Amino acid sequence: MQAQEVLRQLRLPELDDLRQYVRGLHANTLLGMGAVAAFTTYWFSTRPRALQPPCDLTMQSVVMQSEEHARRSALNSSDEHMSYYHSDATTLYDGFLRGLRVSDNGPCLGARKPNQPYEWQTYREVADRAANVGSALLHKGHSQSGDKFIGIFAQNRPEWTISELACYTYSLVTVPLYDTLGAEAISFIIDKAAISTVICDLPEKASMILDCFNERERTVKTIVVMEPFDGELVARGQTCGVDVVSLKAFEDLGKANYHDPVPPKPEDLALICFTSGTTGNPKGAILTHGNVISNTAAFLKITEVKVGVILMQGARIGFFQGDIRLLMDDLKELRPTFFPVVPRLLNRMFDKIFSQANTRLKRWMLDLAFRRKLSELNSGVVRRDSIWDKLIFKKVQASLGGRVRLMLTGAAPVSPPVLTFLRVALGCQFYEGYGQTECTAGCSMSMPGDWTAGHVGPPLPCNAIKLVDVPDMNYLASNNEGEVCVKGANVFLGYLGDPEKTAEAIDKDGWLHTGDIGKWLPNGTLKIIDRKKHIFKLAQGEYIAPEKIENIYNRSDPVAQIFVHGDSLQASLVAIVVPDPDFLPIWIKRRGISGSYLELCKSIDVKNAILEDIQKLGKEAGLKSFEQVRDIALHSEMFSVQNGLLTPTLKAKRAQLQSHFRAQIDKLYAGVKV
Repeated sequence: MQAQEVLRQLRLPELDDLRQYVRGLHANTLLGMGAVAAFTTYWFSTRPRALQPPCDLTMQSVVMQSEEHARRSALNSSDEHMSYYHSDATTLYDGFLRGLRVSDNGPCLGARKPNQPYEWQTYREVADRAANVGSALLHKGHSQSGDKFIGIFAQNRPEWTISELACYTYSLVTVPLYDTLGAEAISFIIDKAAISTVICDLPEKASMILDCFNERERTVKTIVVMEPFDGELVARGQTCGVDVVSLKAFEDLGKANYHDPVPPKPEDLALICFTSGTTGNPKGAILTHGNVISNTAAFLKITEVKVGVILMQGARIGFFQGDIRLLMDDLKELRPTFFPVVPRLLNRMFDKIFSQANTRLKRWMLDLAFRRKLSELNSGVVRRDSIWDKLIFKKVQASLGGRVRLMLTGAAPVSPPVLTFLRVALGCQFYEGYGQTECTAGCSMSMPGDWTAGHVGPPLPCNAIKLVDVPDMNYLASNNEGEVCVKGANVFLGYLGDPEKTAEAIDKDGWLHTGDIGKWLPNGTLKIIDRKKHIFKLAQGEYIAPEKIENIYNRSDPVAQIFVHGDSLQASLVAIVVPDPDFLPIWIKRRGISGSYLELCKSIDVKNAILEDIQKLGKEAGLKSFEQVRDIALHSEMFSVQNGLLTPTLKAKRAQLQSHFRAQIDKLYAGVKV
């Protein structure tokens, strides 16, 4: 019994369950004392110190004296907003030059071909190529005071960043385009911004630009193409009065007609980001260099990351091959240290991990490892070298390259259980942020050391946040609830050529109205609880916020996506549910039902089981009876950007979803009436 007594006296959290397991075993079946001592020594020697938070985590934001119901970051010493982090980097151009200096002309942009290692361009090589592209743009007649909007229509790749830097080097303005906008929206953007030069990656995208000339003459005069193209494209361009040239030829043109840089100022325009929106034409958010730099500065202030994350600090950026199917191979080869990620990918990672724990023993081990690491996380310890990492979580960490030390998620809500589990499993600093294009992506972010889920952190140091009454929905700022409004150095100037929409977004006092409903938690963090813009009334006059309901129903294990709908002439809600193709067969098999994914999606029994599960979740979350869906239809194809049902930031296009599923919705309502 001597070995058991030693284990009991050690009182190590990671050995509690082991002690109970071995209590009834003979001493000669246990590990020798040397093994126990070695294990104990390893545990103590590898256990890092807790991460020190940058502020008191019980009060992460401060009530402002100058604005009612407004709060600012506790990291700021006054109500003044942070506008930069490094005094020598107040524009995006300055930031790149700083990266060149501090990296000592180190590797900057990397890419690879299939089955090949990554090839890197140095900071100087990138700067020289950008100067050549920028000089060619000036040679073509572009200038800071005149024709300054440059379209970039390409997938993420080194040439995208080089083209962007070319604009910043000469105080020109980048207008990103993406094919998921559709030809009609791209045509609208070209007209709205009067774009005369578009830089494309593929000949097909150049053809899409030329398609815009079928209706009438456009402003485009030059199309620069990164990949090889044939003479037919050149001839078609000539017919439209457009010069189609290769990126290589364009760089040579700039090299032969070099211009000295024209550095921008913080207040100069940097980007026109056209948001796809869920209805109507895209809106062009005008962002300055100061907007982007202030947001970057706030991130650095919170995380205090010194190297290896952004170009301003000499980091290097690796790009994937362009094929999403090869993304995991690229991750393993690149082994990133900073990995921004969308919630949808997190959900898939979570589901895959639990689907592989398909025996009682595996599930017990997974639960045990999670509990042990969660206790460390709650005490501020973040690591990936514990015994549980080596036994249980090594595989999922290796799938991301094994070196990730910082992750950031946003763009959509992430389930608290999913976020908490992956914080534990991945063993890295994992932040959740909130914002929108109009505030340069972010306005709040969770703090180091606060690894609790269910909130989006306090305001960033570059902005303040206040809550405004929404009486129709019974949200009052006096109750610490209301519409989230943002004011600060990161708030955009307005929408390009659209003063009416600008006035709707920014009030007379300079506050950006987001349309989201937030709530201040006791520790000064913000929780997003509802959405103002997508509310509608049912026939009986009750207001419905469908996204709130969808966020609750999305916690159901078999649900991958859901669209909750209500007609103003109907007294109840219905929904379209896309089951999770990986998890549905496992989940429904426990209920004695089996079959292929398509067969399960057609099964009435499966539909009823999912309906029962989401209604149970709704009841537990406190949904009122009129907020619960009465019936659902199962759909086997995911909502996606490609089929036009999601925006490029993966938000639901509600009007398109309603139109797409009109027949199913009508059938559901007919059944509800019966």
